[in-house]
Amino acid sequence: MRSATRLRLLALTSVLGAALPGTAMAATPATAPAAPPPETGPPLLYDAIDALPVATETRDGYTGTSFRYWIDANRDGCSTRFEALIAEAVSPPQIGPGCILTGGSWYSYYDDVTVGQASGLDVDHLVPLAEAWDSGAAAWTPEQREAYANNLDAPHHLVVVTARSNRSKAD
Repeated sequence: MRSATRLRLLALTSVLGAALPGTAMAATPATAPAAPPPETGPPLLYDAIDALPVATETRDGYTGTSFRYWIDANRDGCSTRFEALIAEAVSPPQIGPGCILTGGSWYSYYDDVTVGQASGLDVDHLVPLAEAWDSGAAAWTPEQREAYANNLDAPHHLVVVTARSNRSKAD
């Protein structure tokens, strides 16, 4: 599960970088010009984290249906789940009528295994829907929650993992 923890930390770091413009999130490439001294440059990551407001999270009102997920946004016959499976395939599956996937293989980040059957896989939200709810999604519109749950544009937002590894953790 260490790789899952690393991916969640990467996702959190990405979210923080998007939420805090001007925050130093990554090392400067060797070919980039030298960074300004810390007192005149952007805040360091730990300073930016310290500046984040802290609030009590609440799960009040959350249910498994709080987010509408696995929709067919582009109306091609494949739901978000299947779109993620197709996008993350190590070797591409054949796509049949009704978006039935045959063949192909996938790498599960959570338990470091390669799987040859889509039926043995889950598509997991790297930041769980319950955590999003606790952290403010309760105030979002149903449309905003649907967009979050089905986001295929953010790297690592949806990850293909074995059903066993995904279901062994809490929401």
